[in-house]
Amino acid sequence: MSGERLAKHSVYVDVIKPLLDRVAAAFLLIPLLPVMGVIALAIRLDSPGPVLFRQRRTGKDKREFPLLKFRTMFIDAPAETPTHMMLNASRHITRVGGFLRRSSLDELPQIFNILSGKMSFVGPRPALWNQDDLIAERDRYGANELMPGLTGWAQITGRDELPIPVKAEKDGWYAAHVGLVLDIRIILRTAYNVLWAKGVVEGSAGGDHQ
Repeated sequence: MSGERLAKHSVYVDVIKPLLDRVAAAFLLIPLLPVMGVIALAIRLDSPGPVLFRQRRTGKDKREFPLLKFRTMFIDAPAETPTHMMLNASRHITRVGGFLRRSSLDELPQIFNILSGKMSFVGPRPALWNQDDLIAERDRYGANELMPGLTGWAQITGRDELPIPVKAEKDGWYAAHVGLVLDIRIILRTAYNVLWAKGVVEGSAGGDHQ
């Protein structure tokens, strides 16, 4: 992949995809609520602090929104620092948090971000509000024009292991080729990667898994 690209706009991207996201999120919420309840209880029993973690992220057209996750770190951990930039990330992660991060179950509350229309199931992962380098690189490819995703093309082809320029280029490739078949492919590959915990890196260069 090389060269600048523009985001692809179509009936699928602008109308069908957002509708499918909300309908699917509504159906998934019913069986997921008991699971989320058990996770919330485990977090409260494991360490003091809130169950949910809210973090400023950059969404479609670089508009900020509060991304939701289950809290996986102690309350004194740096809130606006990507995990890969911490010198010793593991000391900030709780016991339950370690399991949630390895299994990606910490991402489940983002179903509410999808229901509210701030995220999609598939798209570029939302950058931290202060990740100016990643946001600027995505601008080159039109990737900031898309709704951010729970998973994306960059995640299934590298996850935490990709340096920012490569991640932004992959996000740009997705922006130029987005479609229903590609989204289904990404979702299926994500399920495989989560099952085998592929690409997860804590406290080393290359990722933004917070």
